[in-house]
Amino acid sequence: MRISVIGCGYLGAVHAAAMASIGHEVVGIDVDQHKIDALSRGEAPFFEPGLPELLAEGIESGRLRFTTDIAAAAGAQIHFVGVGTPQQAGRYAADLTYVNAALDSLLPYLRPGDVVAGKSTVPVGTAAELATRVAPTGATLTWNPEFLREGWAVQDTIDPDRLVLGVPSGAAGERAAQLVREVFYPAVDKGTPFIVTDYATAELVKVAANAFLATKISFINAMAEIAEVTGADVTQLADAIGHDERIGRRFLGAGIGFGGGCLPKDIRAFAARAEELGKHESVTFLREVDAINLRRRDRAVQLVIDALGGSVFGKRVAVLGAAFKPHSDDVRDSPALDAAVRLHGLGASVVVTDPQAVENARRVHPQLSYALDRDDAVRYADAILLATEWDEYRREFAPAHASSLTHGRIVIDGRNALDPATWRSAGWTYHGMGRP
Repeated sequence: MRISVIGCGYLGAVHAAAMASIGHEVVGIDVDQHKIDALSRGEAPFFEPGLPELLAEGIESGRLRFTTDIAAAAGAQIHFVGVGTPQQAGRYAADLTYVNAALDSLLPYLRPGDVVAGKSTVPVGTAAELATRVAPTGATLTWNPEFLREGWAVQDTIDPDRLVLGVPSGAAGERAAQLVREVFYPAVDKGTPFIVTDYATAELVKVAANAFLATKISFINAMAEIAEVTGADVTQLADAIGHDERIGRRFLGAGIGFGGGCLPKDIRAFAARAEELGKHESVTFLREVDAINLRRRDRAVQLVIDALGGSVFGKRVAVLGAAFKPHSDDVRDSPALDAAVRLHGLGASVVVTDPQAVENARRVHPQLSYALDRDDAVRYADAILLATEWDEYRREFAPAHASSLTHGRIVIDGRNALDPATWRSAGWTYHGMGRP
């Protein structure tokens, strides 16, 4: 099948490469010439395991190409739109500028029978409005939300845990649903749930899923706040309640909180849209979810201050991690970088390291010092803050080795990823998040 993918950022580039890998003829289109040039060379403009290999394979086979020319979309049977929907400046609402621009540029090349599949995360009601603009072309708009996890995006695209598609009622919607089924034929053939629904439900599935995950993370972080004043251990608490199959252990890891380009801005946009719909009371809890998440960053900084005797001025602090999560170089709304910037503002000499995200972090916060090597970052440090749980920090960094490099023996475990007994027995002062 011939496919176009409009927008070749994180979502679009992965989707284009994945669709080519299962046999489709794909053209990825983006306005950023630098990005298109890199992708055309088989180079991923961001770190995502497995993507470079997929790009190289697709380009070499001839099934995958990239261009800035929107006219290249002509002749494709299905057009995936995966552009960004960032938070509006000074507001919580989503900015649909890029979605509207992508659709407007695509309209002249749509033919009767074509299918447009929106993948961007948008406020509920967006698809219905966009459908009125697509209808005169004879094409059909559908909404196919993505559920990618950074670090596992290739797997999640090729072998998703579910597929959701919002379609209009009637024959056009049924035909569009069948075409999308054919696009995802390997997953459909293996029995992956394929949920066909209306536009509003498809839009809500994405934001509701992110809201639930954010709530679960903030719930355990709220319990960490209680644990810190009672002497309880939030990790043991999470283990205990996680055995309840109605709750489950996943996403019950207390720590410095969530970040990235999705969860924070999506829950804020969801709350803003609910307010527009006159149902702000239905998602009032999301304001507190956001507030709890931000308080955990405050708490991590305060732990460093307290451990260093009440002031970090003139102290050297090594921050292990810059990406918002491991297996990614994404520093958008990163708790690790947020904590580093705050410590720097308090007069600390901060050195940040990360296996993949140093250059991205440097572009955003050039005022910080950076080290590509973990050992260089911790050398002569008075304290270490583990802020992103990469394996080379949580599994491959022995306290005895760290002791041979640092000036002080203080570790703040912002992800509760280390074994307190091991570090304490090696002479370190260990502080976790919600742990005694």
